Amino acid sequence: MKKYSCFCKTSQLVITGLAGLSASGYSLAAEAQKPNIVFILTDDQGYGDMGRTGNPILKTPNMDRLYDQSVRFDNFCVEASCAPSRTALMTGMYPFKSGVTHTIPPREHAAKDRTILPQLLKQAGYGTAVIGKWHIGEGPGYSPKDRGFDYVVSIVGPQQEGGFFNPVAVRNGKQIKSQGFREDVLFDEAIRFIDESKDRPFFCYLTPWSPHTPLRAPEEDIAPYRGKVDEQTAVFFGMVANLDKNVGRLMARLDELGLSSNTIVMMMNDNGGTHGVDTYNAGMRGCKGTSWVGGFRAFSLWRWPAKWAPHNVTALTYEADVLPTLAEIAGVPLSAELEAEKDGYSLTPLLEGRSVDWEDRMVFQHVGRWAGGMAALSKYTDAAVHWKNYMLVRREPSEDPDGLSAADKQSSNNNLMRIQKGAIQAPFTKANAQFHWGLTHGWELYDVTADPACKKNIAGQMPELAQRMAAAYDVWWDKVFPQMIELGGDKPAEENWYETHNIR
Repeated sequence: MKKYSCFCKTSQLVITGLAGLSASGYSLAAEAQKPNIVFILTDDQGYGDMGRTGNPILKTPNMDRLYDQSVRFDNFCVEASCAPSRTALMTGMYPFKSGVTHTIPPREHAAKDRTILPQLLKQAGYGTAVIGKWHIGEGPGYSPKDRGFDYVVSIVGPQQEGGFFNPVAVRNGKQIKSQGFREDVLFDEAIRFIDESKDRPFFCYLTPWSPHTPLRAPEEDIAPYRGKVDEQTAVFFGMVANLDKNVGRLMARLDELGLSSNTIVMMMNDNGGTHGVDTYNAGMRGCKGTSWVGGFRAFSLWRWPAKWAPHNVTALTYEADVLPTLAEIAGVPLSAELEAEKDGYSLTPLLEGRSVDWEDRMVFQHVGRWAGGMAALSKYTDAAVHWKNYMLVRREPSEDPDGLSAADKQSSNNNLMRIQKGAIQAPFTKANAQFHWGLTHGWELYDVTADPACKKNIAGQMPELAQRMAAAYDVWWDKVFPQMIELGGDKPAEENWYETHNIR
């Protein structure tokens, strides 16, 4: 009996073979021993948008099953928005080190001289695919084809109406008509890539746009939530439910091919919660785009039946850990330069159930998204430091200069000034802006395990810890700031970008 229900559909996409992808220096026997890797990264799904994390309304049976079968990192940090998160995942470094401080050009272009994950895996003989959203740079030197991916699939106009149903898929530069909802098509492509690659190790980076705005989903997926939540949230939950069905389809196909035992399946969300936070946010304060715990905490599921027993991990972990972990598993040594620059730790001991001595580990974060030219003034606008179960947070606006472009007026600092004036509405919340987007009085310290709603500032009770974490943040900022400036992380946003793209 299969462990996953197969929600099957057919597609008119035709996939070509992947011959000639073997890396020199690796025998087929050696390659066959390496695990396949399927990495599912959802867009704007929050930690609380899953049944297993406690959502009382949303039904996600396939994600829940994956959760039960996985090593679960329960104190896992991502960045507060899309492009910075994807940069950290791909580089193993804080995104500011690659010049990525925003989600819009030019500050979402990850420095093209950075070695990224698929380039490392190709050294170990992996066939590599990215299917869906890329969002860390386009153009010569930045596109997936230039950065280690053999097989690239996207959708024409994914943020417009025509990109949701029967979209035009673009596979390796060629347009192909397809049938069905956008995410169904993307999972079809992933399954076909796996079918074509099953005789050698593969890395499938599957990055759907759902449940990012604009909110659209098949009616059959929305219907169960109508009348239980408002219409916008019902559609959002429908998008997650559609993803869940597709996760089931993909897992069922791995079973059918006999690949499940030696395939690592990873699933994560790329930033804090969005349109579901007013319904359920796992008790956390904050959402996407904020430096509260709800802006950074993610689910992080790692399943490899041949090697890892399911268990919970409470150690502080961070998405930059993905690169060194997968490089170690694939047997790829890091260059001296990458070893010196990386901020990620290998998670292999934790995945294997062993303890680690990470007593001094801190994770530093800043939302970014300041107006162009405002980097130096934005040091403390949206900052956080994590150590074990403690979070030091600072949120205080500085005045935006006059003459900002339309895109730069969407800056994080601009949102903070609205909150300072008493706004109760903000992105992703209709009436709880003072809670999810609220300001601090200087640095504030919280035990986010005991107090995820961040109601009790304990900086006065633990002044030495607060001071130590604040001092460490200053050292971190001073280190990454020159790199970030040199790589374009303080440039103005492209004029009228929001108006033409309708994306955050």
